[in-house]
Amino acid sequence: MMERLHSYWRVNYINAPKESGEKKNPFPEMAKSRDFKKFHIVWKGKFTFIVMNKYPYNCGHLLVLPKREVGDLEDLKPAEKSEFFDSIIRAKRILRLALNPDAFNVGFNLGAGAGAGIPSHLHCHVVPRWNGDTNFMPVISDTRVLPQSMDSMWERLREFADK
Repeated sequence: MMERLHSYWRVNYINAPKESGEKKNPFPEMAKSRDFKKFHIVWKGKFTFIVMNKYPYNCGHLLVLPKREVGDLEDLKPAEKSEFFDSIIRAKRILRLALNPDAFNVGFNLGAGAGAGIPSHLHCHVVPRWNGDTNFMPVISDTRVLPQSMDSMWERLREFADK
């Protein structure tokens, strides 16, 4: 019997019109917003914030961003740089406490040529990984299957945001 996997939240991404050129930057609006749930913001500091990736590679995929729109690590002011790197560690800790992954991918795509979807706003990816978490879906259909909804995952991560 064939099993069916449902990832209903991906349809908005799949059906969205494909834009040419640089995408609109949603991060400044998120940085100013007090509506954590609307944007799946996990934590905010003075200069930075942590948000769930809208199109995650894995369940719990987080982005760490400066509130100010800067495109490169070199453009961060000293206080921003300090909090930014502390926030990367915070994001990893939140994921460790909430999800207990076996490992992490932590990294930057600096510039469009490196794969940055929004190159004008620096962001660091913090992705939880589990032994054996890859399967055939990305290989044969360029699709990832995530076992938990964004809202449910956000609620779980928020429990550990200040620990």
